[in-house]
Amino acid sequence: MAVFEDSQIDYKSLKKVTGKTADFSSLAETCVAFANAQGGELVIGIEDKEAAPDENQKISTEIMNKTVARLRDMTDAVGFVNPEIITHENGGQYFKFSIFPTTRTIATTSSGKVFVRVTDNSVPIAGEELTNLAAEKNAFQWELVSVGKITLDQADINEVTYFVEQIQESKLVSDFIKQKTTEEILEHYQLINQEGHLTNLGTIWLGKASQRARLSYPITVQYIVYNDLEEKIRKKDWHFHLHNPKKLLLEIEKEAVELNYSTEISSGLFRKQIRNYPTEVIRELLTNAIAHKRYTLSGDIFIEVYPDRMVISNPGGLPLGITANNILHERQRRNPHLILTLQDLGLMEGEGSGYDLIYEKLAREIKPLPNIESNFNKTSVTIYSGVVNKEALEILDYVAQHFKLSQKEFTVLGIIASEKKILSTQLSQKLQLNTEDRLSSWIGSLLEKNILMSRGIKKGTEYLLNPALFAQSKLNIKPSLKTIDKEQLKHLIMEYLKYNGERSKREIHQHIQDVEIDDVQKCLYRLVESEKLTTTGARRNRKYILHKKNK
Repeated sequence: MAVFEDSQIDYKSLKKVTGKTADFSSLAETCVAFANAQGGELVIGIEDKEAAPDENQKISTEIMNKTVARLRDMTDAVGFVNPEIITHENGGQYFKFSIFPTTRTIATTSSGKVFVRVTDNSVPIAGEELTNLAAEKNAFQWELVSVGKITLDQADINEVTYFVEQIQESKLVSDFIKQKTTEEILEHYQLINQEGHLTNLGTIWLGKASQRARLSYPITVQYIVYNDLEEKIRKKDWHFHLHNPKKLLLEIEKEAVELNYSTEISSGLFRKQIRNYPTEVIRELLTNAIAHKRYTLSGDIFIEVYPDRMVISNPGGLPLGITANNILHERQRRNPHLILTLQDLGLMEGEGSGYDLIYEKLAREIKPLPNIESNFNKTSVTIYSGVVNKEALEILDYVAQHFKLSQKEFTVLGIIASEKKILSTQLSQKLQLNTEDRLSSWIGSLLEKNILMSRGIKKGTEYLLNPALFAQSKLNIKPSLKTIDKEQLKHLIMEYLKYNGERSKREIHQHIQDVEIDDVQKCLYRLVESEKLTTTGARRNRKYILHKKNK
């Protein structure tokens, strides 16, 4: 089984550092990319697509030391640590070393080039992106800076007690951490430094209101509700720095009553309440706004609620390397120590942005996936209350009761149930995937369990719900022409033309609206090619009629 590279580990062949094939320049670029991101580990001596070194491969200390020395000469502001030769269980050897993340400077190659690690690639940075990278470095360092030299004795003793108790009660924290003293716990979470002063992060969690107010840009929030005319009808703000992040989050959830509204739908003999916005999605987005806020920029966190949508915005763009098109899979953290506290207190969905949870919850309730917009100054996420598709919801309820599925499988199932039918390329796009191989891991066991069925091959593969599932569930599902087989659609088109004579593509589509117009077009092409239909008129005025031999 091959090893996999990611944002914090890279594997290289021994040929990269020995003989005529040596390429120290590309290795230096990789090291710079790690240093400008979250740090990483470079493993040398394992070939591409292999899981282990050659069993006869031996590494000398001289090769390892020369490699590290050469890379030090070819980079600037890159810290190399812990070089080590490893003997694999097959007897072969390789070596590895770690690269520290730079917290205050931008790492470069000796020729002045700048790179940053994004997933398993070293991406060059230039122009405006250099400004973003510099801002990210400043934001990363912000957490650990001590402003005002506030000692622990000067902090709010109630906040200190509250934080420590919450950590000790958390199921996500190890006993090793829980058994530490109060000072040791606060040092572990970087809330106090070695001199005993509160860091900026410590001030946010443990400080008094007056101490939080002295931070350059503390957490401030505005909650605004609009009517159908987009006029403000209610506003609440938190500008007085009275709460630590957890208490602030709970206070917002308490005051934001509009986010708790729900829609009632009938389900058999019963009626079911469906929230406009799933609780877990609201919590994750609110926590994300606090966790990923750029605390070196002025600005409030905005929560704007409209009749059909909610928009959450926070100061600062997405972390470098994260875009609206890869946010589901990337794991870059702007405020890693703040995020650790939020995770260990059970307020966040583990490492990263938690968008896998957001996607799953929205897909399971047949709601649109989030719309994300980002620039240097602001990141905004919009989620829609959506019109619940009752039939699709009933299908997912039935599946949840009778099958055990993973988070990925439920996300895929929700998307397909909502769309009724979807091409593999369209599904990959929604899931921000770039290869068919990665899509198969999301499809998982849905085909094996006969929950889904597929038609076509390669890029023409379509996924749709298995009709047999409807029969098993005994749900009163209305048939839809959207999932009609191509051969059946051809017969339907010919039957329509038989009784209605010459018609345009648009007229044919209007008669069978459930079917996508692209599918109608493909079938018309095939019918003309097979001489079952003939055409009249120019391209814009083209019409179709049965071939004489088929009349």
